[in-house]
Amino acid sequence: MSDIGMAEIDITHEVCPMTFVRTRLALDRLPAGEKLLVRLRGATPLDNVSRSLELLGHVVEEIQTETDGMTHRLTVLKCPAA
Repeated sequence: MSDIGMAEIDITHEVCPMTFVRTRLALDRLPAGEKLLVRLRGATPLDNVSRSLELLGHVVEEIQTETDGMTHRLTVLKCPAA
């Protein structure tokens, strides 16, 4: 369940590198300190997106796996310096 007012994107139909590009564009539209819920599918996008976001200075606060075992939800905190 997401926080009230949290921005969300669904990139379950995207493939790398577009998974990261779409996530980055969504974060760029948010002010620092806001959260973004990213819904993605597969282990590779999960690893690549979460690692890339952390390298940019954002914080992946939570990773949840849906019941299908392949779809994941990342809660990302946009950091001021990123």
